[in-house]
Amino acid sequence: MISTEIIILCIAAFVAGFIDAIVGGGGLIQTPATLITLPQYPVATLLGTTKIPSFLGTSMAAYQYARIVQLRWKLLALMCSIALVAAYAGSKVVSMVSNSFMKPVIFGMLIIVALYTYLKKDFGTASVKNHSRKNELLFAGLFALLIGFYDGFIGPGAGSFLVLFFISILGFDFLRASAHAKFVNLATNMGSIIFFGGNGHILFQFAIPMAVCNFLGSILGARLAILKGNKFIRIFFLIVITATIIRFGYDILFKPSL
Repeated sequence: MISTEIIILCIAAFVAGFIDAIVGGGGLIQTPATLITLPQYPVATLLGTTKIPSFLGTSMAAYQYARIVQLRWKLLALMCSIALVAAYAGSKVVSMVSNSFMKPVIFGMLIIVALYTYLKKDFGTASVKNHSRKNELLFAGLFALLIGFYDGFIGPGAGSFLVLFFISILGFDFLRASAHAKFVNLATNMGSIIFFGGNGHILFQFAIPMAVCNFLGSILGARLAILKGNKFIRIFFLIVITATIIRFGYDILFKPSL
């Protein structure tokens, strides 16, 4: 008989996969649902468990985008390599310290991102950034280091920050940005899985059914994003960023110790 916990977590995983496939941010659904549904387990174990469905769902989304969108493979190779190592480090640190001190900073950044995206109507349309190849790789490497550590350390909104980077710094449109973000997100998930898995922090009895549902949600989300294009992704991006702001605002005001 399927337990109530698994049903709740599978629904959350499906929705998370759908959101992640479009603009990232599925952790806003999946992570809190896991923490609330399975409070008897250590936080590190629950975070490790959510990385398995996230990885599988993101893999499917990345595959679907790769069939449609022309990817910058050399750029991705650099970013993914750095992000994987940084995520491992972030996951190791989160198992030892609280991440609450970073939430006010992230909260302020998200508000700025939301306002900028809303007010700048052409944000996310393809534009040329006159970076030299050396500077482009430097920016990409530094951001991969930051986002990798962040995803391993806190997590929610990492995919959206990746989309923002590819648009604002490299000049991608929303569709290309979402496609490239999926591959870097795969690397951050893998870095966390290596750490959490190696330290016994994954509950496979929950992770496997969640992974199947996240996978199915990602199929639907990626196909919808590819079908609808940049305008749809921009609107969805704003919705997810707003939800992230609400989530962090709630944590700061009502759960300062988390």
